[in-house]
Amino acid sequence: MSVPADEQDQGRAMAQPTGPVAPSGGGEPPSAPEPGPLGPGLAFGTSPSLSLPRPEEISQRERDDAMGAYLMMFASWAVGLPFPFINLIASWIYYLVNRKGSRFVAFNSYQALLVHLPVAVYNALIIIWLLVALIGGHNLSGNFLPAAILGAALNILYIVFSIKALRRAVKGIFYYIPWAGRPAFGHFYGPKALAREARRRRLPEENRPPRGFET
Repeated sequence: MSVPADEQDQGRAMAQPTGPVAPSGGGEPPSAPEPGPLGPGLAFGTSPSLSLPRPEEISQRERDDAMGAYLMMFASWAVGLPFPFINLIASWIYYLVNRKGSRFVAFNSYQALLVHLPVAVYNALIIIWLLVALIGGHNLSGNFLPAAILGAALNILYIVFSIKALRRAVKGIFYYIPWAGRPAFGHFYGPKALAREARRRRLPEENRPPRGFET
């Protein structure tokens, strides 16, 4: 008994699978990777590498601005004021100006600020210690010399790491200073930063009247 051709075609269509085919060894069918906030298959925290821009993708303007973040350490020397908080204030202002622009520039600005902070605080303590002893006519205690040597070593490390980060930034390369690179990276490339950026894209800024004048 022969089967009509249209019934044979219908049977073959019903026999073909409509969804993902399970592997021959059993188990769940493979699923397509879900696109993460950094691109397809790059969900934050699940991919071994993040989708960061390549050096050639970073403009020369961004490189120059990122390099300028580390030049703030010379601010106090440039104005001739030996106060340790001058460079910290300059770094803070530079960060506020660049934090909402390029993420590469914002990362370097924030990292430079985090590096300046402990150095400026330690230098301020040493200077206050010295001024109190000089103004009060007291002799410096035996602990001052080790503290001053430690401060000098800290400043040398600060300058060395800043110069290395400066040289990498001008080439469009990320450089992570040991005590500041990770928090700075997380602040601008972590999941919270990506969520903030997504909210800004969904809710564009608009002009509104002051409170009490809304109709």
